[in-house]
Amino acid sequence: MKIEEVRSKTDSELEFEVANMKKELFDLRFRSATETAANPAKIKTLRRSIARINTVSHERNTGIRGQESR
Repeated sequence: MKIEEVRSKTDSELEFEVANMKKELFDLRFRSATETAANPAKIKTLRRSIARINTVSHERNTGIRGQESR
C-alpha cells in the first residue's frame, strides 16, 4: 500500500486495514514456520505497510498532519 493511499483513508478504515494486515502477517509467519513459504517477501511488504499506517495515524494524533481530503 502506497503512502498516498494511506493518507487518503479515514482513521476507521486504517484501523480496519491494520487489523486485517496483522492477521495476515500472523498467518504468514505461522505458515513459514511449519512449511515452506510461497512468497517470503510478502512478510516484509506487510510489515512495511503496517508501519506506514501506524506512522500516518501517529501524525494525525499528534497534529503533525491532518487528514487530507480525498
